[in-house]
Amino acid sequence: MIEFAHAYKVYPGTSAPIHALKDVNLRIEKGEFVYLTGPSGAGKTTLFRLLSAYDRATSGNVRVSGYELSKITKREVQLFRRHLGVVYQDFRLLKRRTVYENVSLPLEIRSERQRYIKERTEEVLDQVDLLHKKSEFPSQLSGGEQQRVAIARALIHHPDVLLADEPTGNLDPELSREIIAIFEKINAQGTTVFVATHDFELIKNRARRTVEIQNGVIVRSE
Repeated sequence: MIEFAHAYKVYPGTSAPIHALKDVNLRIEKGEFVYLTGPSGAGKTTLFRLLSAYDRATSGNVRVSGYELSKITKREVQLFRRHLGVVYQDFRLLKRRTVYENVSLPLEIRSERQRYIKERTEEVLDQVDLLHKKSEFPSQLSGGEQQRVAIARALIHHPDVLLADEPTGNLDPELSREIIAIFEKINAQGTTVFVATHDFELIKNRARRTVEIQNGVIVRSE
């Protein structure tokens, strides 16, 4: 499902190259729920950028849902991202669109049938307990509700894999637990879930596999 094989990522620096990822070897099976932990600057976001095909490894291989991302074409990237849902810390919602419109937008872009768009959008909004707020705008929602809208949008394509990059970074502890509970429910339905977080208190008592990265190196995977 997800596999890194001797993956390196190097960025040019002002005085010397920056080695963001160093010889990363990691395999996540279909249906797993995995946390990625590590301090700020450890390489979590870089790793997720490679997974979502927004960047490419300098060397080595990265495979997700059968796609070899070091060789993927621009046309294939569009198809690949239908297998992937991504949730960000800052929500990235469109302020002038309603909850319904934010979630349905990926299907509108694909020119899906209106009946299917309505059914699927309402289905995922119900999944995150926000169907009753489908006509409201992001400014009318709490931070936790906005993050749930972002999760619903990430689920709209029935993704094989859900990536969440610091999804609770802007939320208080209670709301953070609610968001994690939603991810666990999504995982129980068969979606592979990979969550990057530096909030050790949030995950320490949860019986999930944890991968730790420091200075671009995987130091723990258990």
